Amino acid sequence: MTRKSLLQLLIAFLSLLLVGVLQAAGPGQASPPADASPRQADVRGTWSGTLYSKHSNVVPFTITVQISADSRGRLVGASTLSSDCLKGAQLQVTVSGSQVVLAGSDDEGDSITVHGAIDGTGARLKSSYILNGSASGRCETDDGTGDLMKR
Repeated sequence: MTRKSLLQLLIAFLSLLLVGVLQAAGPGQASPPADASPRQADVRGTWSGTLYSKHSNVVPFTITVQISADSRGRLVGASTLSSDCLKGAQLQVTVSGSQVVLAGSDDEGDSITVHGAIDGTGARLKSSYILNGSASGRCETDDGTGDLMKR
């Protein structure tokens, strides 16, 4: 085979390969790189909602969290809430794809962990929580669910 025919054969092969890749990706879509990771949710801003206990004797409470980056670039949240068991807590925020965890405690040692997933709109955090207020003696452990909405 001549050099020219080898080059033509290589070009034909690469063309067929490219057509196959584009067809597999679908119309108007490029195929993602093999090492593509899930898109990271942007949780910065103000989130607010009501959390409902699984226990009938515990009153639901509202929580508002202002999430921003601290001086080191880590996400943190300043919360205000209307709970008998917890006052405003400073929260550490962890995001992995659409999964979010907010965890921290108030000045009296009462703690809360809220974990859940951001929906496709990026505006709703469907979550569950665990609250431990036993350090102060005011409350026992509580858990439940609720949605936080981005404002």
